[in-house]
Formats: sequence, structure tokens, C-alpha cells
Amino acid sequence: MSGVAVSTGSACSSGSIEPSHVIVALGTDDEVARGSVRFSFGRENTEDDVDYVLGLVPKAVENLRRLSPRYQSASGA
Repeated sequence: MSGVAVSTGSACSSGSIEPSHVIVALGTDDEVARGSVRFSFGRENTEDDVDYVLGLVPKAVENLRRLSPRYQSASGA
């Protein structure tokens, strides 16, 4: 919605609801793997593009935490 495409899984598992096998292979549990986000950049992207995305991340995290019953119960909010 802000001109950025991200994913919670690897590119080769697009559309899957399973946690990323790549993140799990790093030794994380499924819950942590399901909470990961993948950003993909290409050769045409600039440092300004990266800065733009980084500027969006805090608000996106805040919004997702507000929607997450699991986060609410863990944080005592």
C-alpha cells in the first residue's frame, strides 16, 4: 500500500502459509520464523529506496503489533 512489496517467506515458497524453511534452517523455531519478513532489492534500487523502506518499518511494526493478540498478551498491553 506504500509502494513496497515484502514477504514472510522465501521467494520460492510464495503463497505458502508454512514458515520459511530458510529461517527455520538457521535454527529458529516456527513462531520466530513466522514473524520474519523478507525484503528483496534489485540492482535498480537506490540508497534512497532503502531509506524509504526503513522509514516505513517502525509504523508497520506498530500496526502489526496492535493487530496481534499474541503480542498483546505477551506485552501485557
